[in-house]
Amino acid sequence: MKKICTSFKEAVADIQDGATLMVGGFGLCGIPENLILALAEKGVKDLTVISNNCGIDEWGLGLLLNNKQIKKMIGSYVGENKEFERQVLTGELEVELTPQGTLAEKIRAGGAGIPAFYTPAGVGTPIAEGKETKIFNGREYLLEEALTADFSLVRAWKGDKMGNLVYHKTARNFNPMIAAAGKVTIAEVETLYEIGELDANFIHTPSIYVQAIIEGVQEKRIERLTVNK
Repeated sequence: MKKICTSFKEAVADIQDGATLMVGGFGLCGIPENLILALAEKGVKDLTVISNNCGIDEWGLGLLLNNKQIKKMIGSYVGENKEFERQVLTGELEVELTPQGTLAEKIRAGGAGIPAFYTPAGVGTPIAEGKETKIFNGREYLLEEALTADFSLVRAWKGDKMGNLVYHKTARNFNPMIAAAGKVTIAEVETLYEIGELDANFIHTPSIYVQAIIEGVQEKRIERLTVNK
């Protein structure tokens, strides 16, 4: 059995100022919203955050932005976040933008223990500045280094007390690879099951990657609501 937390405050207790965090989700889908709320309340600062995007104003990682808790953001999409834009333009926030596929592979490689890889994405653009390139079969490729983090925060649909995780549909986006790339992975799950209740054939993240787990209820806000006229 892994550490089963009884509060989200307890779950993030070991995260201190200056930590590097990976946070799962795509837009607002599959984000560990209660863990993010707990970090906002904890007030840790000078964080380096690795995530596809930075939430929206007033929700998700946007809460940490509003509190000036994030020092550096590594992601692929600015999104609908006006505070993100403002902090970048004023120099308050350091940003490293990466092509989305490259970001995903940097995280996956970090979890697999692969230090770097070559990709054609970004060759001949500002992203390639200062990076090594090499020709393979007549095509130029860019060397990208893997990413890891002190802590990974992920959200799963189901989890058991061993730490095995199952994600629901689109929420199975960056979460599985982020779960593997953190030194300590904390999983927020919608429903926590006893050991053996989950079908082993459908586990997305094996328990070996998870150090702590907590059950919670999510609001599951919609980033941009579209309805019929």
